[in-house]
Parts: sequence; structure tokens; C-alpha cells
Amino acid sequence: MNTLMRRAPVALFVALILFFAPVHSGAQDSTDVARKVLIKTPAVYPTLAQSMNIHGVVKLEARVLPNGTVKSVDVKGGHPLLTQSAVTAVGHWKFEPASHETKEQVEIKFDSQ
Repeated sequence: MNTLMRRAPVALFVALILFFAPVHSGAQDSTDVARKVLIKTPAVYPTLAQSMNIHGVVKLEARVLPNGTVKSVDVKGGHPLLTQSAVTAVGHWKFEPASHETKEQVEIKFDSQ
């Protein structure tokens, strides 16, 4: 068996563990941003995810225009049942104005508590 075939199951296992790693906090957001967030729309914890006791963190990258509106949001990681709610919420955020477009790293945490 070639080396790639032997490493694939290990890589898949590690990826799954990182993807589904639980985070113990409510539906909250944290940002690693250079720009201050002026308006934060909270993410809605999807009912299906709650009923299945799915929790975790969704990592996003928001492209923010100079006027502070969110141009686009890209998912960088998180459970598929949680990502759309997080993207929708961050898409409505308003950042402080800046002289140029920026990329802001955002994490939305979901917990069934």
C-alpha cells in the first residue's frame, strides 16, 4: 500500500476531531479584528442543531468595506448545521469605518446550554 493510502485514514480522523471539537459557551461571538464592531446581530441557534445536541464553534472570515458594511463572509470551519446561521448573523454586522477594505476573523460559538 502506498504512503498516501496509509496516511489518508489518519488525516481524516484528525480532521474530523478538529471539525467536531466541542466548545463550552453559549451562542456568542468573538472577533480577532482590527476594526471595532458597532452593530452585532446575534446568531440564532438552529432548532435542528439544538435538538441533536450539536454545539461548537463556526470560524468565519468577513470582508468588510471601508464604510463598515460586510461585503462577504467565508466559512473557515464549523459544523454544517451551524454555519448558515453564523454567516447570516455576521453578514448583518456593521463595523467602524476605515480607509480600506479589511478581512476580519470571527468565531461564533454555539452551545446547547
